[in-house]
Amino acid sequence: MKLTHDMIERNQALLIILVILVVAVGGLVEIVPLYFQKSVTEPVAGLKPYTPLQLTGRDVYVREGCYNCHSQMVRPFRAEVERYGHYSVAGEFVYDHPFQWGSKRTGPDLHRVGGRYSDEWHRLHVNDPRSLVPESNMPAYPWLAKSAANAEDIEAKMRALRRVGVPYADGEIAKAASELKDRTEEDALIAYLQNLGLALKNAR
Repeated sequence: MKLTHDMIERNQALLIILVILVVAVGGLVEIVPLYFQKSVTEPVAGLKPYTPLQLTGRDVYVREGCYNCHSQMVRPFRAEVERYGHYSVAGEFVYDHPFQWGSKRTGPDLHRVGGRYSDEWHRLHVNDPRSLVPESNMPAYPWLAKSAANAEDIEAKMRALRRVGVPYADGEIAKAASELKDRTEEDALIAYLQNLGLALKNAR
């Protein structure tokens, strides 16, 4: 029996099976080779795992939904690179679980924000965004300055991340809680933001 285009379109079960087969093969051809490319699986030169304060700040960033408006991926287009700097590469994100890539931009991309503004600028921006950027539609987050950074589960988080390849040493994990003592969630968030995009910038 000859397999024709007309026959495939008339037979729903056959069409579904063939579509799944084509998608599976296409996915394997595109995805599997990435696991064998060093540029995708190895960190860029100078990349360091997040400190306990930065890791806590990252959790605050995710919890408050910052990723809903801010991407962390500079795309390899001229306009993107001219505005934000070098385009994002996978090696910058090998310690991110899960990574925060995305192209949704209600607000500007944050991937290269590290070191661009002072800590005080970030504090003002978190507490009253429109005092710095009048056209901003970002809400204020004043409670972060009053909330203590969560030190209760930081060691467990770091041990879990070590299981998936983040090179935390036992000593770093042991003193993680003490590094968060007397720090606020605002301190943690700013520490995280000030670290974004620095690895590739420092390596160039």
